[in-house]
Amino acid sequence: MSELLQIRALDAYYGDFQALFGVSLEIARGHVVAVIGANGAGKSTLLQSIAGLMRSQRDAILFGGEAIGDLPAHARLARGIALVPEGRRLFPSLTVEENLVIGGQLRRPGPWTLARVFELFPVLAERRSLPSPSLSGGQQQMVAIGRALMSNPKLLLCDEISLGLAPIVVRDIYSRLPEIVREGLSLVIVEQDIVQALTAASHVYCLQEGRVALSGAAGALTREAISAAYFGV
Repeated sequence: MSELLQIRALDAYYGDFQALFGVSLEIARGHVVAVIGANGAGKSTLLQSIAGLMRSQRDAILFGGEAIGDLPAHARLARGIALVPEGRRLFPSLTVEENLVIGGQLRRPGPWTLARVFELFPVLAERRSLPSPSLSGGQQQMVAIGRALMSNPKLLLCDEISLGLAPIVVRDIYSRLPEIVREGLSLVIVEQDIVQALTAASHVYCLQEGRVALSGAAGALTREAISAAYFGV
């Protein structure tokens, strides 16, 4: 099976409010998929559902062919699904190195070690002993990505990598993604920066009010089609 992740008619709710309506998508092994859409489209809800932070129907999420929709987040992490959350959510009382080490507590086998993360993000090696709040926003994002990689995931979910960062910093972080994917994992990027998303991904899904409004190969989608799906016009 080439698909690592399959989402089948996924619904998601916040209490009585329905945020996702029958969302279906597939993510192939070793591929980069971008999920785009306006604020409130359901992008973060989708990632949280995949990661197990929101309840789902058991058969709505298949990972490696196994139904995992009812598994808690820690069980999904143990199977190889890691989330880089929006806002980074580092532990402010811990150093850079300590934040990274926490990500490796499961000791899943794989290529990502502390040394390998420092090789990917050399600036973190220079600041390894500093408390995480002393870092710039871009450096904190690197720590958040590195912490997730330390779990040696098969699937890495990145929620709003570029949020609040200067364009040059965003380009720097995105330039590291091919190296991450070369290690064999699949990557899902939730992104409001459409240009960045289209550049990084092989396939794009556009959400609009909790539904898939458009999907296709990144290079085959026209700006007009993306704009219509993004804004619902």
